[in-house]
Amino acid sequence: MIESEQQPTNTTVFQAEQLSELLNTAVLVLDQQLRICFFNAATCQVLAISEKRLNGQPFPELFQHCDLGKEPLLRALQQQTSFAISDVQTILHDGHPTLLDLYLSPFEHQQQWYLLMEVRQIERQRKISQENVQQHQHHAARELVRNLAHEIKNPLGGLRGAAQLLESSLSDEQKEYTQLIIAQADRLRKLVDRLLGPYRPPQQQFANLHQVIERVCQLAQLDNPAQIRFQRDYDPSIPVFRFDPELIEQALLNIVRNAQQALEQGGQILLQSRILYQHTLNGQRHKLVAAIKVIDNGPGIPADIRDTLFYPMVSGKPGGSGLGLTIAQTLLHQHGGWIDCDSWPGHTEFTLYLPISDTEESV
Repeated sequence: MIESEQQPTNTTVFQAEQLSELLNTAVLVLDQQLRICFFNAATCQVLAISEKRLNGQPFPELFQHCDLGKEPLLRALQQQTSFAISDVQTILHDGHPTLLDLYLSPFEHQQQWYLLMEVRQIERQRKISQENVQQHQHHAARELVRNLAHEIKNPLGGLRGAAQLLESSLSDEQKEYTQLIIAQADRLRKLVDRLLGPYRPPQQQFANLHQVIERVCQLAQLDNPAQIRFQRDYDPSIPVFRFDPELIEQALLNIVRNAQQALEQGGQILLQSRILYQHTLNGQRHKLVAAIKVIDNGPGIPADIRDTLFYPMVSGKPGGSGLGLTIAQTLLHQHGGWIDCDSWPGHTEFTLYLPISDTEESV
């Protein structure tokens, strides 16, 4: 006699809604009007928005700014085609910029088409990757400039010396030409010295970061033809720690001056400080990092120079030398820090990251 197969006494039924709550990836479902009709718990965290505000909200209206418009979403619904898009720059409602990877898949339910969207936040991972790449590129550019400067300064010195010798045998009327040669040689030498940037190592001492920021703010306000409004937002939890206040002041002043020049018609500059915990800089993890933000509401940085902004001789200003940001980045590098930039129309945000190693309390 053949025994019949035993059926399981307990059958576990998994529902899609229950499974989606276990995912770290944000999952949304959009209807044909691109309204959110379903989302999981991770969506609130990724998009930094509450459940109440998400429910029924049109997806394109979730952001202050988003590189992704309505057209690709509607086209995916109409043509029933799946697609993925990476590195979507978005500005969340809280003003925080982030990068998203999106995966979209149309599906049919009860004779209606919907759009399943997976959203992954890649901001921090991408920042670390870009930081490492830019660090290598920065070092390579610095070495190239140093070698080029060496090749320029040697013949410049000979040219200037020859002009001085020639000047001694000329009449006063003819000396005008040798003086022009000497003056231009001196000008080129100063330009080369600026390209090389600061050469002395940081003279670290225990200092108050907010006093440095205040000095920069006072210096900037002394030369403020556009009557730019300055605002401060300081984090009082940042301790007194070791850094070179003169070099950090120079780096910060370069960035504030750039912001002033971008606000030719007036505007606002916000100087903000925050403390970060367990933050990675230049491939090294730090327990504490001070973050100084310089935020302006100007036109933004042109997209074609954003990736090369800290390279020597790259400038978005007519007649700009393109050395200010390069020098500022070098000064932060000397402290083990880094400068980052996020920009879109109406908002430019430079962040100076400065690792906190020794604090006054720990001595």
